[in-house]
Amino acid sequence: MGEISSKVENNKLVIFLEGRVDTNNAAEVEEKINSIISKKSGHELVLDAAKLDYISSAGLRVVLRLRKIHPEIMVINVSSEVYDIFDMTGFTEMLKVEKAFKSISIEGCDVIGQGSNGIVYRTDPETIVKVYKYPDALDDIRHEREVARRALILGIPTAISYDIVKVGDKYGSVFELLNAKSFTELIIENPDDLDKYVTIYVDVLKRIHATEASESDFPDIKKTALKWVSDIENELPEEMITKLRKMINEIPFSNTLVHGDYHTNNLMMQGDEALMIDMDTLSLGNPVFDFASIYSAYSAFSEVDHTVIEKFLGISFETGLKILNKTFELYFDPDVREINLSKAKVISYMRLLRRTIKRFPDDTAMVNHCKEMLMELVPNVHNLYY
Repeated sequence: MGEISSKVENNKLVIFLEGRVDTNNAAEVEEKINSIISKKSGHELVLDAAKLDYISSAGLRVVLRLRKIHPEIMVINVSSEVYDIFDMTGFTEMLKVEKAFKSISIEGCDVIGQGSNGIVYRTDPETIVKVYKYPDALDDIRHEREVARRALILGIPTAISYDIVKVGDKYGSVFELLNAKSFTELIIENPDDLDKYVTIYVDVLKRIHATEASESDFPDIKKTALKWVSDIENELPEEMITKLRKMINEIPFSNTLVHGDYHTNNLMMQGDEALMIDMDTLSLGNPVFDFASIYSAYSAFSEVDHTVIEKFLGISFETGLKILNKTFELYFDPDVREINLSKAKVISYMRLLRRTIKRFPDDTAMVNHCKEMLMELVPNVHNLYY
């Protein structure tokens, strides 16, 4: 057994195991671990097994005794060989044991899309990987994989991640999409076919909105929207905040799905099948929330600076407006199109104002733009549901 080291990270005490833990050294290993714990108490316990070559039954009993005192203990970065030992002895059912993740490089890979949480790269003609922007993303990745699985069961055309990988100090989800292209790529390559691709895009959206799901499986997006209002209450007049909160509270509960971040980078065409690749924002709620995110993607984000959409989606502001207008044209009857656009705008600017003051507080141009648009829109809108 090599030297046992440790570090405290994100309120977790991580202890690094090396070499072999067997009958010859199990007692010594246990003593060293307990000594470290006694000096750094009050943290969740994590055993990092990245350099652990073997663990015997004596070593497993050490882990078992640690679990009795620290029931939240987890073992991470476990090799396939060591994982098999934990699995065969039933330890994977008693505590959290995570296999080591394969490392990959994205150097030279094309970016085919990005959102608030991650950037999607094509690593080869058959494979894409969504790399999360922050290092501590494993829980979010697992959540997205589970949500995608549930959506697929419900009939939503969804690409399922088949692996989790390390990309530098970050994590990524890997998808097998043979020669698939995003709808953004298709529209750029075939501008004369924009209407055809937006028609498919809208058909998938309607399919999402027609899908009923259980409250226990997906969050209610209205509850999230109420938090958006709370986060901007110091930015707008009190009577406007009161009205926004009232209108959101009055949106009837719906057990149908909304995507939450529906744009052309998140929809892929594989053969003749359209597949969603970004499902972490899937929720229950009124379709107005999807149209708010759609308006944000193609217009609101780029109204102050038209180059934003080029960096985000890879298309011009003018093309974004064409997609936006065609989406509303195909989805809504003419008599409700304008008022439904206004409702979407209210939620869009409200959410964008919240995002800007939270992430980019120095962007006064965007803050002021959102406030001006809300001051203009809110007095003339009396409910926020379709």
